[in-house]
Amino acid sequence: MRRATIVVLCGGKSAERLVSLVSARCVASSLDVRRFRVNLIHIGVDNSWAEIAPDRLLGETPERLHRGGAALARLRKKSKRVDPWRLLTSLDAGDCVFPVLHGPMGEDGTMQGLLELTGAAYVGCGVLGSAAAMDKEAAKRIVRSAGLHQVPWTAARGAREASAAARRLGYPVFIKPARMGSSVGVAKVKGPSGIAAAVREALRYDDKVLVEKGIPAREIETAVLGDPWAPKDDPFRLKASACAEIVPNAEFYDYRSKYLDPNGARFLVPAPIPAKTSARVRAVALAAFRALDLYGLSRMDFFLHKKTGEVYFNEANTLPGFTPASMYPRLWRESGLPTGKLVEALIALALRRAAARRRISTRH
Repeated sequence: MRRATIVVLCGGKSAERLVSLVSARCVASSLDVRRFRVNLIHIGVDNSWAEIAPDRLLGETPERLHRGGAALARLRKKSKRVDPWRLLTSLDAGDCVFPVLHGPMGEDGTMQGLLELTGAAYVGCGVLGSAAAMDKEAAKRIVRSAGLHQVPWTAARGAREASAAARRLGYPVFIKPARMGSSVGVAKVKGPSGIAAAVREALRYDDKVLVEKGIPAREIETAVLGDPWAPKDDPFRLKASACAEIVPNAEFYDYRSKYLDPNGARFLVPAPIPAKTSARVRAVALAAFRALDLYGLSRMDFFLHKKTGEVYFNEANTLPGFTPASMYPRLWRESGLPTGKLVEALIALALRRAAARRRISTRH
């Protein structure tokens, strides 16, 4: 029996490229070698694509991969350069691409557009859903049109606009790049004097920032998996996992708390919230997933107001982390789906959608 080839894409050009290496390590180690052949491809900041022996990635610890430098040099040493178009168009119908790429140029619809052009089956959301979810302003506009609650927010292009927005919203505010993940470039600003530095930092990663009202909130997450249009009796029907609560030891759940500090946060799974609230979070997650035209997977993040109990949609992460500490695979493990089975389900969903796309006529 022929083993299916799974092309695992990692690295990339975004500020989250080191996180991607750790995620790719987890995905590659979760694949059943009796069923799948892993083709590990690292994308460099210089746009080069290089085939890396999976054992070389598995031989690095998550801590060393997060630091990059020597670990990245070891991965790329004597690697084989590959032509992206030739690689992707050579895949058979049962093969699949798993783009373990976080942030711009991987999670924002650009890579998905390339994969669509080549006709390759790939894990995750399509071009529209990926682009819409990555752009926090676009996502919030779409979700608002679906009638789902969010904390007050506005977009800005510079410090003057952000300062005016903060005055309208009232301090504290969070300032973040509009198109970035992993809390990169995010700052909590408690007064006017902090605006300029926060905007300057956010604009290192994007040319648009989001200014969001800070509220007394608990951070709640759920993981979504499936085909949003599958019927209820379909094994791939859309479903949401148990909820988790993130309790950061810092002032908020920043990049360091997520990836660098082993004591950066406590994860409460399941979240200690009423069953009615948990059901509400999951229902809103599924509604937002459909409104944003997502497919396959997403981690959905929420704020739960500490005083009123109101549930606010925060954002959708269409290629969430797959690191040992990442919430997406952990939530599914807690819900009874081991990471290996989760990865297989995502591949099956990708093949299912690719087969459906092939049935669409290209003739008039």
